Amino acid sequence: MSNTDSFIDEVTEEVRRDRLFALFRRWGWLAVVLVVGIVATAAWFEYSRAQERAAAQAFGDALLASLDGPEAAARVAALSGIATDNPEAAIIVALLAAAETTPTAPEAADVAAGLRAAAEAGDLPRRYRDLAVMKAEWLSPSDPAAARLIFDVLAAPGAPYAMLAEEQLALLDLRSGDTAAALARLQLIARNAAATPGLQERAAQLIVAIEAGASLIDTAPATQP
Repeated sequence: MSNTDSFIDEVTEEVRRDRLFALFRRWGWLAVVLVVGIVATAAWFEYSRAQERAAAQAFGDALLASLDGPEAAARVAALSGIATDNPEAAIIVALLAAAETTPTAPEAADVAAGLRAAAEAGDLPRRYRDLAVMKAEWLSPSDPAAARLIFDVLAAPGAPYAMLAEEQLALLDLRSGDTAAALARLQLIARNAAATPGLQERAAQLIVAIEAGASLIDTAPATQP
């Protein structure tokens, strides 16, 4: 009986082996394709990551080299020459250029235009877009009507720089002669917990000056956004 069982086991094993070989001959190419596909995909991902790392390093090196310029104008010119292939890189370059520029600089209008273009391109976090727009208005202000529309949007509840935008709206009110509206905005800033201590101090100083009857038609913000 044991010999019979052994024979049956051997036959069964041979049948299984034959079936396995038959399956391999029929579908073995598919297994090879899957393995090759997995290896190729892994290689492609690794190559892509390496390319991204190299691009990020080149971008960072270009930024550092640009900021090593001897003068602000040279640094701005170097920054404007950096190629950017995504909205995030573009707005970083624009904000760095703005940090090197003042409203009286010859390149202020060009830097402001770069800020506005960067803020409008791509799906960026609002805090970056709003900051770029505010800096653009500081460097090269729009006409009063357009500026008011811009700062109304920036001062919306929940906006990241709402209190700074309110300050700019108060200054526009002062320049237009609407002292009551300016006072209301400044008082809002002075008691709002979302305003920074420096902003609250500026608002309080303006309130005191307005109530003392000082002429503030040409008042400008003490610090840039």
